[in-house]
Amino acid sequence: MITLNFMKDKKYIKKNLLLIFLFFLFTNSSISDVIKEFSIEGNKRVANETIIMFSNLKIGDQISQNKLNDALKDLYYTNYFKDVRITSENQIIKIYVNENPIIQKITIKGIKKNNIKDKISEISSKLEKYPFVENKINEQVNLLKNILRSYGYYFVELQTSINTNSNNTVDLVYNFEMGEIAKIKKINFIGNKIFRDNTLRNIIISEENKFWKFITQNKLLDNSRIKADVLRLNNFYKNSGYFNVKIKSTTAVINDQNQFELIFNINAGKKYFFDNIKIDKKNDDFLNENISIFEKKFAKLKNEPYSKKKINSLVDDLNEFALSNDFVFINAKFKEIIKKDSKIDISVYFDNLEKQYVDRINILGNFITDEKVIRNNLIVDEGDAYNDILFNKSIQTIKSKNIFKTVKYNSKNNTNNNKVIDITVEEKATGEIFAGAGAGTAGTTLSAGIKENNYLGLGIQLDTNLSLTDDTIRGKFSVLNPNYKNTDKSIKTTIESSAEDFLSSSGYKTKKTGFAIGTEFEQKNDFFVNLEISNYYEDLETISSASNIIKKQEGSYFENLLTYAISYNKLDQNFQPSDGFKNNFSQTLPIISEDLSIENSFTSSAYHSLNDNLILSARFFLKTVNSIDDNVRVSKRVFVPGRRLRGFENGKIGPKDGSQFIGGNYASSLNLNSTLPNIIFENDNIDLNFFIDLANVWEVDYDSSIDSSKIRSATGIAVNWYSTIGPLTFSYAIPLSEADTDITEKFRFQIGTSF
Repeated sequence: MITLNFMKDKKYIKKNLLLIFLFFLFTNSSISDVIKEFSIEGNKRVANETIIMFSNLKIGDQISQNKLNDALKDLYYTNYFKDVRITSENQIIKIYVNENPIIQKITIKGIKKNNIKDKISEISSKLEKYPFVENKINEQVNLLKNILRSYGYYFVELQTSINTNSNNTVDLVYNFEMGEIAKIKKINFIGNKIFRDNTLRNIIISEENKFWKFITQNKLLDNSRIKADVLRLNNFYKNSGYFNVKIKSTTAVINDQNQFELIFNINAGKKYFFDNIKIDKKNDDFLNENISIFEKKFAKLKNEPYSKKKINSLVDDLNEFALSNDFVFINAKFKEIIKKDSKIDISVYFDNLEKQYVDRINILGNFITDEKVIRNNLIVDEGDAYNDILFNKSIQTIKSKNIFKTVKYNSKNNTNNNKVIDITVEEKATGEIFAGAGAGTAGTTLSAGIKENNYLGLGIQLDTNLSLTDDTIRGKFSVLNPNYKNTDKSIKTTIESSAEDFLSSSGYKTKKTGFAIGTEFEQKNDFFVNLEISNYYEDLETISSASNIIKKQEGSYFENLLTYAISYNKLDQNFQPSDGFKNNFSQTLPIISEDLSIENSFTSSAYHSLNDNLILSARFFLKTVNSIDDNVRVSKRVFVPGRRLRGFENGKIGPKDGSQFIGGNYASSLNLNSTLPNIIFENDNIDLNFFIDLANVWEVDYDSSIDSSKIRSATGIAVNWYSTIGPLTFSYAIPLSEADTDITEKFRFQIGTSF
């Protein structure tokens, strides 16, 4: 018995000794299996050291099949090689490469207009001296065709020729067949559209071609612009309660001059309202305790019209709260549950995310835009914990820059189960020339300018504009850097000059020149802050008919000012709002000034819809200016803007010194407005509004005897008509209360258009 046990123990010991031996054998083998040397073959242009750097392999690295696979992918990713093979032998990494040819020259043919040819040449030349890769050429071909389509060449075709040279280089020839320019003759909205054409036309970007529209490109047929129109309409309907809206766009040739009819076929469906909103809680006491705050916010939506924007905003707030408290690997999401009686339940739930980190982000397709412009807008960057919500928010931020036609991304897991993300952008033309004109009872206006949203591919915005009215000329040039030194804060520099001539009406004229530097940022959701420092030089001249106080103010003034502004925007949408409110406050303080005036301004607007075409709105305006040591300069005195008080001539109410309306230290107005059913004109291009305007301009610091404290008011009907010669606005107002010195104006009209 003892012998038997001993024999069993002996076998057991031998078995374990064998396992230990094999363990040390493989351990030593793995320890010794490290990179000691590289052998590079096949390269002619790319240096050995560069290839090793591209592979991300280093002397001393452990050799594994996963590492070699990653190195293979990294080398292919550079686009320098059409074939790569990697092997390992005796701790030597052998890398064989077959290099892609280099693009020596790109020639453009078939484009006659020099400005367009220069633009296409500038973009295409970015591939010169880079490797020839077929998919990259295809990407650029699509980009060039889309840019030409944005100029109206809807039928453009592009043939690419490749000429192979003896030194492993190629020359490319882009031969364009431009075709005729396609223009939009007419835009129609058909189907169960609910809203009037005037409302929908103000939402889309595309415009009908008119003989005077010789500058704007919005009159040209462009698929990307039409897609943007459909998206805008879709958002508008879904934010107005139409959850199941369906929108299709079609085009039809009207005549042989390539004039098109653009048709939006809309099926709005039923209007839905929020019902019950429930948040599924997590197994976390801290999170559950604070969810009650959000439950109260969600509860306020009950019985309100369904709005995609509102529910997205509240869920975003919930996600931001979770992320700010280190709940990185959960996402708040929601699903809509359609019920009877046009009700929608919202179920908000938390989705557990796999704990992953971002290993690498690749930026593709940016032939014009600098890569850092895209990376600066990423909330989630390389090395960060991966979160779907934050990354999608990054993509939306990039899209909102309006410098790319499309922004797409896809992600995959690498060998370490971390994320490798490819962001692919499609460039588009970002410059714009615009001009406009208006005429009416208040006078004429002309405006023109040039804008560029992506100067030198750096995401910098340039804006140059000139405006002229009957008594004012104003020119302005501004440069906006939306992400100054990676701070997520914008820096805007503005240079402007203006001349105002009120010699005939008030006996003075001014010339003002200066510059300003400011920043704007979103402090929290929907709450914006603006800071600005400005320096201006003003020259004020008077004539003999001017009042004595104005004559005393004749001279030159220098001022260094600090302005801050805050804005809180809770509108359901910024264009055509039907619900919500927006408040703005600003104050201007003198730092160094010969006229120590403090200016305050507050505006507020609120909207409420009784039904889809009956919207109530209220707008409030208040502005004050007071001088610390002397009377307020005449050019700074306050008036009520003409658009805020109908029934009276612009600037012809308030304190009057002799025959001159001089403005006051205070001005305010309240405008109440209601859209009306179009019972007079059965025309979707005509909108009717009923309004009541109230306003006042009061207090004069240098003479209280000419103060005017009477509230002016008027009521009437306004008509907005989209006519064949442009948008026309008519109003007929009946003054309800006025001062003896006021000048009334019952009928007012304005026509305006862009070119």
